[in-house]
Amino acid sequence: MSAILWLFNTVVLLYILALLVVLVMSWLVAFKVLDPQQPFVAQVMKGLFALTDPVLNPVRRIIPSIGGLDFSPIVVILLLEFIRRLVDGLAATGASSGTGAG
Repeated sequence: MSAILWLFNTVVLLYILALLVVLVMSWLVAFKVLDPQQPFVAQVMKGLFALTDPVLNPVRRIIPSIGGLDFSPIVVILLLEFIRRLVDGLAATGASSGTGAG
């Protein structure tokens, strides 16, 4: 059970890292620090958007960008961290009650 929990936490944390990069890049593009027309920037953004847009798009329908700034990654990060902590707490409760597989 601990290996599965470790894998779950690692995947969630890596996804949160990708969301943070998307968040920072969207702000840098909005403030014209990064040029999305540059090939390297375009490739990075294309890859990150392919990874994160399936999760971010439903949130974007509820919370649109404000002044060109996309806050949906912040909402998703908070939700993912909540889920991660909930799973960790449930796993700890299961392990302490003797129902965990080890």
